[in-house]
Amino acid sequence: MTYRVGVDVGGSFTDFAVFDEATNALSTLKVFSRPDAPGEEILLALDRLQARDGMDPADIAYFTHGTTVGINTVIQRNGDDIALFTTQNFEDVLEVARLKIPQIHNLYSARPRPLVPRERVFGIKERMLATGEVLRAPDEADVARAVEAVVAAGCNGIVLAFLHAYRNPANEKTVKAMIKRTAPHLNVISSAETWPVIREYERTITAVISGYVQPRVSHYLDRFEAVLRGKGVTGPLTTTKSNGGLMSIDQARAECVQMILSGTASGVIGASYLAHASGFDRILSLDIGGTSADVAVIIDGQAQYGSGELIGDFQIHIPSVSVSSVGQGGGSLAWLDTLGTLHVGPQSAGSTPGPACYGRGGKSPTITDAMAAANLIGHMPLGYGAVTVDHAAARQALAPIARKLETHVETLAGNIIDISVSGMYAEVSALLSRYAIDPREFHLFAFGGAGAMLACFLAKELDMRGVIVPLAPGVVSALGGLVADLKNDFIRTVYCGVTDDQLAALAPVLDELETNARTWLAAQGYNRPGIMRLTADMRYEGQSFEIETDIEADWLRIGDARTVAAAFHREHERLYGHADTDGSVQLVNLRLVIVGKTQKPVLREMLATGRPLLPLKQVEGWFNGRSWLTGVYQRQDFGAGDKLTGPAIIAQDDTTTVVPPGFELVVDRFGNLVITKSES
Repeated sequence: MTYRVGVDVGGSFTDFAVFDEATNALSTLKVFSRPDAPGEEILLALDRLQARDGMDPADIAYFTHGTTVGINTVIQRNGDDIALFTTQNFEDVLEVARLKIPQIHNLYSARPRPLVPRERVFGIKERMLATGEVLRAPDEADVARAVEAVVAAGCNGIVLAFLHAYRNPANEKTVKAMIKRTAPHLNVISSAETWPVIREYERTITAVISGYVQPRVSHYLDRFEAVLRGKGVTGPLTTTKSNGGLMSIDQARAECVQMILSGTASGVIGASYLAHASGFDRILSLDIGGTSADVAVIIDGQAQYGSGELIGDFQIHIPSVSVSSVGQGGGSLAWLDTLGTLHVGPQSAGSTPGPACYGRGGKSPTITDAMAAANLIGHMPLGYGAVTVDHAAARQALAPIARKLETHVETLAGNIIDISVSGMYAEVSALLSRYAIDPREFHLFAFGGAGAMLACFLAKELDMRGVIVPLAPGVVSALGGLVADLKNDFIRTVYCGVTDDQLAALAPVLDELETNARTWLAAQGYNRPGIMRLTADMRYEGQSFEIETDIEADWLRIGDARTVAAAFHREHERLYGHADTDGSVQLVNLRLVIVGKTQKPVLREMLATGRPLLPLKQVEGWFNGRSWLTGVYQRQDFGAGDKLTGPAIIAQDDTTTVVPPGFELVVDRFGNLVITKSES
């Protein structure tokens, strides 16, 4: 008997999804995260799984996980002390950035402090031309002086980001070798090795983020691997990537920037798989954990991808699942500003001490406490028995703010819920506009520890088609790791015109990309042919930014400029409603993605129970400042075809689903709760 295990390490809970390869059975578990002692939650969960299910760690054939350690390092600004080496006279690249302010309508808006302060940026006497010709090779004495200053400043690493290194990385390679001879203890990150793209700031900030998080991520992965190996897990260890794929632990250590959005991507991939397998083709995934609410667009089972995703205060320019995040999670704190205005988030109570109602020492009110004070959660233990909700503690946490606002605790609880939903609404509305989406055509796929708790409130404001809550919404991110495929991206800046001759000249570049892709897939232990997808970043001559366009390898090899240009015109027309079919087209980057398909669990259809669906009890629940008699149900009692009308509370091991008044619920054949607004 062998098992495949997927894990999502979140800020509050660590989630496990376990797939039995012999029986196709899927089991789940939640335990509290241990940011103070990474790996301890893994030991605890493995012990519980062995005691509960008889799963011997030695029988784990495959172990993958997603984590937020990288993104949290950037958000909390507790990464490594690093230096930046740039081409001489380009030392201000991080300060100049793109000359944008974060909030264009706020004249007092200030750009964030760079991750590398100006005094730790050193200009190196070297120069690479845009053609890839070395105009000036680095001087070892000059590099040695800069390294001496870096060591004196107490830095632990150096990031190299030289002009035009995307075209020819020779100078970065030379300087890296010089540093290793002079100071071998320093960690060195090369921008050309990290993500070799045109545009200096984008390449530089991506490399800087990589260098900033690398030691913390590497230490985390070392600890993670040691814990698992010490427990007897001998199978391959992988981690989810920002692009929704998988990579080995060894690659993750070397290319930690690729897993910066690891945990977030896992949730989107899990939601994509479950929704598509259940027959839902247009969804917005809503992943609400302890710290944030993450929303992504998924069409026909495919998540939308992009680059330039926001990581804390900075954009990172690697291929990533396109996710919009807002600081409204279950642990987000409610607070009053100096004018007495109520706010929610982005500060979070996290796992320790957590919401007041968890009884772990928290005193400040959170969204979870508001739900408990409104009597909408806590009628069964949460987190697989890890938490018994203390309703009195929740009310006590809200009481000081209620007194200052001269209102009732129940009214304040409703206001906190409304404000949190309002923050999500603003962010999701922007996402809908970006993709030109009509929310009335989409379902909201709710998961995470708090997703099902708040989904109906948000769906109502957005006028969406309905809400879908899967069988185990609290562990969808862990499941995402199980269903993710091996996947890697390769890019080469070529910067040429779309003409027959210039395209045909790219054949050697294409051959090299394909060889690198196959080599990578084989190195992951995958012994079957992978699936390749080729795209090109193209634009009309004179434009500043490119559109990623699907193309065929044969179009390049035979130099078919007409077909390549036509593909770009169609994509431009689709995105912007017009195309200049007579305009000159430029090809800036070639992108190749290789995918190795992995084994997927099969969704089982649920049978009808054949008995009426009755609540365990009736409680007083508060919705919109009004008391409603609300039925409390147990999720395990539901069968296919069961129906109910809100208000209702549906409790299960990993989360609570709240169905407000004015909503109806039906259970589909896969056990999903499909919740829609009442027609009356």
